Amino acid sequence: MRTSDFDYQLPSELIAQTPIEPRDASRLMTLDRATGQTGHCHFSDILDHLRPGDLMVFNQSRVIPARLHGRRKDTSGKVELLLLRRESPGVWEALGKPGRRVRPGVVLIMEAPGSDLQLEVAVLDPDARGVKRVRLATEEGIDRLGEVPLPPYIHEKLADPERYQTVYARQPGSVAAPTAGLHFTEALLQRIRALDVAQTFVTLHVGLDTFRPVQGEDLTRHHIHTEYYEVSAETAAALNRARQEGRRIIAVGTTSVRVLEQLGQDTAQAGQTELEATTGQANIFILPGHVFRMADAMITNFHLPRSTLLMLVSAFSGRENILAAYQEAIDRHYRFFSFGDAMLIG
Repeated sequence: MRTSDFDYQLPSELIAQTPIEPRDASRLMTLDRATGQTGHCHFSDILDHLRPGDLMVFNQSRVIPARLHGRRKDTSGKVELLLLRRESPGVWEALGKPGRRVRPGVVLIMEAPGSDLQLEVAVLDPDARGVKRVRLATEEGIDRLGEVPLPPYIHEKLADPERYQTVYARQPGSVAAPTAGLHFTEALLQRIRALDVAQTFVTLHVGLDTFRPVQGEDLTRHHIHTEYYEVSAETAAALNRARQEGRRIIAVGTTSVRVLEQLGQDTAQAGQTELEATTGQANIFILPGHVFRMADAMITNFHLPRSTLLMLVSAFSGRENILAAYQEAIDRHYRFFSFGDAMLIG
């Protein structure tokens, strides 16, 4: 299995640059993973594909204003930091550019235009992936200094930063949105609950692998980054009941899938059958051949070529099914990536 097995050609005009209004006006492709059959509707019609008793699992992580702009303290050369993951109080993994200015031992002054607020950042050691460790003098004021980091393929400025948050985002920590959830409105969630479809929440703070494509051809050598996750006792109990009663578990987004499958794998490896509340670092790399223990269906966006997320959905429904569905989406002019349209795979 090679990285190039998960490549496809996407016309650039199909990369959505702005979110559609209202959120649930996006298009929805349905994919039957057993037969490969597809269907087409709007996201607001998703109730037609849900059943009373289903359990939907949402990722409630909130995107932090992780992109910081500033200068070197010694030379005043302009720099940019993207905070990726909090290792400990004040210490973060980060990407810096230009790289020649963000070297170990350098001190940066991060600033916001039109404000006298400043943040001093010391650059520590890098790792083999080119990710830096930095120490922030304080974590106070990041929300006023930083900006929400949009993916690099989005070139238009977002008028309302809340459109890159789900309506149920509660726990700050992600550097990219769990984009499958962007299609839900409060009204749609209420209609789903009225259908007797249960809803529960996990937290997974989205990190580097979401927007960095796999580089090498040999997937066995790819180092997938860990992402912090939490599963509450309430959510574990809801999942246990759904499994015992044979009800569908529908993961909203690949991030929810990753939490569920990490939880299922760890529970099985511990020789247990009942899921329990937990926190940890998700390190599962889901490729074709993975045996899904938890997710019965998933809602997801259309993902970048050669990405770990495209590999995950291919594992769930078959690479051939996914590539054929993606080609159909291209032919029908679906909108792709973060602000694009959605799929329901079941």
